[in-house]
Amino acid sequence: MRCEQILKRAVLHRRNAYFYKTANGARVGDIYMSLIHTAELAGANPFAYLVALLRNADLVAANPEEWMPWNYEAAEATAGSAGSAG
Repeated sequence: MRCEQILKRAVLHRRNAYFYKTANGARVGDIYMSLIHTAELAGANPFAYLVALLRNADLVAANPEEWMPWNYEAAEATAGSAGSAG
């Protein structure tokens, strides 16, 4: 059942991707869908995860391995405590 749900999401995204206006728009849409789905599979809230990535873009770029959906909350807490100390 879980496999069917995962495949259904991929098929629906592929069908909807036909309506992107540019190849770059489709690429960006694919990246976001990948991030959202990976966050869901890791048990993280996709919206909160994407907001955390945007709020800490410089830290994410410097250490992307610390900002995976399964460990971003610890990195965010560290970033928050470092930001409030200054």
